[in-house]
Amino acid sequence: MSSFEDADTEETLTCLQMTVYHPGHQRNGIFQSKGFFTREKLPSSEVVKFGRNSICQYTFQDKQASRVQFSLHIFKKFNSSVLSFEIKNMSKKTSLIVDNQELGYLNKMDLPPKCMVKFGDYQFLIEKEDGESLEFFEIQFILSTRSLLQENNWLPHKPIPECGNYLFCSTQSNSPMEMGENEC
Repeated sequence: MSSFEDADTEETLTCLQMTVYHPGHQRNGIFQSKGFFTREKLPSSEVVKFGRNSICQYTFQDKQASRVQFSLHIFKKFNSSVLSFEIKNMSKKTSLIVDNQELGYLNKMDLPPKCMVKFGDYQFLIEKEDGESLEFFEIQFILSTRSLLQENNWLPHKPIPECGNYLFCSTQSNSPMEMGENEC
């Protein structure tokens, strides 16, 4: 047997590619703590936190961000051979919007293979590339200088209310209303 046949095959790693945008990055360096374009390898047992606190693996240099803004939890679905991700809003003051689904404090959902995540002026286009390894995954950050919503023609399915929060704005009901015979 040759050494080539004896060599362990290296498993490919699941990669989350996160394209990030904030209008104040150019002047304030909000994403300065991130290594752009390089893939960072992390253990799949780790909960990945994003926010302005030093306990977060990825920090924002912005007082508008919560100490811990959101977290990613890695898991494997039943009868699946690949890693999946769950996103959880950790902010008490700001809702997290994932593809037009609003997550309040401690709300969580499965992260779709491609989605837009927003809070405040922050925009993240997250794309998952499946790999074989269950032990590790990678995160790669890409900085965008233009709004991801405009760049990707990402239009909201429902209008964003003026107050910026779906939960706290009163909206007109879409349910049927009962009317009397003489009302039209």
